[in-house]
Amino acid sequence: AWYQRRVREAVVSTQSTGEIRKLYDLFLGVDATQVEVNPFGLTDQNEVVCFDAKINFDDNSQFRQREIFAMEDTSESDPRELEAAESDLNYIAMEGNIACLVNGAGLAMATMDIIQLHGGAPANFLDVGGKVQEAQVEKAFNILTQDPAVKAIFVNIFGGIVDCKVIASGIISACQKTALELPLVVRLKGSNMDAARDLLASSGLKIQAIDQLNEAAEAAVKCVM
Repeated sequence: AWYQRRVREAVVSTQSTGEIRKLYDLFLGVDATQVEVNPFGLTDQNEVVCFDAKINFDDNSQFRQREIFAMEDTSESDPRELEAAESDLNYIAMEGNIACLVNGAGLAMATMDIIQLHGGAPANFLDVGGKVQEAQVEKAFNILTQDPAVKAIFVNIFGGIVDCKVIASGIISACQKTALELPLVVRLKGSNMDAARDLLASSGLKIQAIDQLNEAAEAAVKCVM
């Protein structure tokens, strides 16, 4: 009995090692960001099996993993999220009435937090990324204004990589093309911010351009009160 138990343990150990190596190869081979196995179990036949698994894939690997991404089921996805993804924008709808257009996930989270701090509620998470161009800003505005719950728009951009002048040009173009009537608060800090402010000021549009984040967020919330 002792010998049989040791043989069984050795077989199970060998199988387990093999399965874990396969999981590692899978992780690398499909450009995964996560491979979660639950449960990883032993059958009555002493076979080590991954009974169920969850795999997340790196969005940046889509050009390499076309077959995998082609299997994505978008039937239950928000059409606005799909439209945003087509323009390399990250959009997630929420339940508030202040639309947010921000660059960078961290700044987006901070923007939503400070809106809530002043008693408002964000209508979305929209990150335009670090390589945003004027056409993407226009697309972002189109997506934001599709939400009937939106009563104001808050643009909060930190121009480290992003050129504030490009954002300003996109805002002006979007406002003109959509005949935007919603209150619009804009905060642009960083690269080319002076030129961006001049563009907004000379546009003739009703835009509240505010330098300080706290004041800008407060102004956005007041627009919906």
